[in-house]
Amino acid sequence: MEFSDEILLHILSYVPCTDLVLNVRRTCRKLATLCLDKSLTHTVLLQKDYKVNKDKVKQLMRDIGKEIYQLNMAGCYWLPSSTIDHVTRCKNLVKLNLSGCHITSLRLSKMLSSLQHLRSLAIDVNPGFDASQLSSECKATLSRVSELKQTLYTPSYGVVPCCTSLEKLLLYFEILDRSREGFMLSGQLMVGESNVPHYQNLRIFYARLAPGYVNQEVVRLYLAVLSDRTPENLHAFLISAPGSFAETGATKNLLDSMARNVRLDALQLPKAWINGSGLLQHLKFNNPFYFSFSRCTLSGGHLIQRVINGGKDLKSLTSLNLSGCVHCLAPESLFRKAEDDIDSSILESLVVSCCNLRHLNLSAAHHHSSESIGNHLCQLLSRLKHLLSLALPVCSITDVGASVEKPPTTPNLVPQTFGRKVRIGVQTYPRNLGDQTNQKIESSVFWALMGSLRFLETLEIIGSSFSSAMPRNEPAIRNSLPPCVRAQSVGDSEVAAISQLTYLQSLTLAQLPNILTGSGLVNIGLQCQHLRTLSLANLGMMGKVVYMSALMDMLKHCKCLRDLRLEQPYFCAGAQFFQALSHCSSLQRLCIVSRSGTLQSDAVMSFMASCLEVIMCHMFMGESLTVCKNLQQSIVRSFQAERPALNVVIFPLLHEDLTEVIRDVPMRHLDEITLFKSRVAEEPPNLWW
Repeated sequence: MEFSDEILLHILSYVPCTDLVLNVRRTCRKLATLCLDKSLTHTVLLQKDYKVNKDKVKQLMRDIGKEIYQLNMAGCYWLPSSTIDHVTRCKNLVKLNLSGCHITSLRLSKMLSSLQHLRSLAIDVNPGFDASQLSSECKATLSRVSELKQTLYTPSYGVVPCCTSLEKLLLYFEILDRSREGFMLSGQLMVGESNVPHYQNLRIFYARLAPGYVNQEVVRLYLAVLSDRTPENLHAFLISAPGSFAETGATKNLLDSMARNVRLDALQLPKAWINGSGLLQHLKFNNPFYFSFSRCTLSGGHLIQRVINGGKDLKSLTSLNLSGCVHCLAPESLFRKAEDDIDSSILESLVVSCCNLRHLNLSAAHHHSSESIGNHLCQLLSRLKHLLSLALPVCSITDVGASVEKPPTTPNLVPQTFGRKVRIGVQTYPRNLGDQTNQKIESSVFWALMGSLRFLETLEIIGSSFSSAMPRNEPAIRNSLPPCVRAQSVGDSEVAAISQLTYLQSLTLAQLPNILTGSGLVNIGLQCQHLRTLSLANLGMMGKVVYMSALMDMLKHCKCLRDLRLEQPYFCAGAQFFQALSHCSSLQRLCIVSRSGTLQSDAVMSFMASCLEVIMCHMFMGESLTVCKNLQQSIVRSFQAERPALNVVIFPLLHEDLTEVIRDVPMRHLDEITLFKSRVAEEPPNLWW
């Protein structure tokens, strides 16, 4: 208490606002004053305060409502819709995020009618939304909103027609093709609602589509207005669409108009809109900070010539997504096999031109380095000293000399033969990092890369042919492709190299075939003390979880771990595993996906009782429907009352009703952990909050 007010305020800034206002400020007069300082009450973040309930929100709004200028309640799915009524106390609100919250048209109207200073709004549009229920006062507030984020669960324009001053529009399309009753939905909207209007001030347009035809139909209606008159101030145009999203006459007119009239800072387009066209040659860029060419057939020659103009200075570029661009590091895509070696000169030009990159995604492709010395992909990437997040395919990190494409010289290498599968021999690799001082692995290119990226916070190493067994809108019956031949030598030693990343916060490892003991995981647990998110999928042999012992050793050291996702066939979620997991005292979310996997109900219950922070437990295993339902009901019955945000889904992975179960999962959990995907450079940095 003898610290200066400035130091105390800095310390208090790490305490959740509900704790400050409802608890800490009641301890003494000095803290009572400091806890109500404008620097602490100006912005209130409730989006991951899983302990907050309706009563706490009510009291918080009553005590400091008039002092709040920015309120983030995104993903507070557990709060009843009546909680929104208390937001009306925040008369001075400028920015409000209610994504993932239950809200009706009438409640939205009542709330917005009293928020006359609001300029930024994020909401969901659910089935039953009726814009005709919005009052004139509500529409007046919306007319002043300059930033809108809208998540659509039903075909609708939402509140967009009322927002006549939009500068930033973010649209997330999560509409399913079928209703709960099984009826096909249509993406056609009422003609009278089509005055989506007033895009003349728009600076940022972003649309992210979930799989499904209806989502594509609805987004075309939004784009139709843009094609008539392209905003002159547009500087970010981003559309993220999975699968095939065909170009139409209207979208072609829009792109042609953009090429003539605007200079962009950020660009992302569906692959069909870029592939085989000269679009990139005509688009003009100002000081670009984000490019995404995910899944495009863009060749390295086009990338260098059309995007960075043959080596143009692109120091402004901070985020680049080339995920699934199988030809982006080759001169031409014509007649080239995906497994052919990359052209290191293209990557070198990219690294030199975009020297300030902070986020780079090269996953979902085969990027094989040639034997030429000094031109390995890892060696070139080590020049990017500002990287904070990086996603690479497994086959890109192997040393060329250790590649299994060479004739095998040791028992550890897998010959390319037909017929009976060849088992990989056990690698002699020390369990402890300290025993590796003079080991050959420390001279590997990947070890050197990890040593050069000391400030990396997010790392994804994903097999180029990996596909998750967890479905999006389809059954969970997939035949996984075998790992790339070049990736066969990647295993424990490469995982151990990751332990050099002292500031690592998020780690994803998927389809590393040569994991034999998992010893590298222990090193990561010991050295990466800031690790908050861990996702492991299909490591080692598929018929057996060979790294279980090492994983349990690792978990005992992960005191900051909050999210854990495991996807592995035949995974046994038993007493020993959950006992080790109980050491992760900060764990909040757990997801296990395992075909033919088993679980012990008593062990799960004991774990939930000992880890009081856990609010999400998703397990998709090989157990019977009865076992899964009984365990789910037991967890909810035992812990729901004291954990308001508790979300439990335990269900057979191969059950025909799994997709119906998934649609009820809160979007925050589904998008952030339950569904597997690469998240590096998925969106521009600081896109919203």
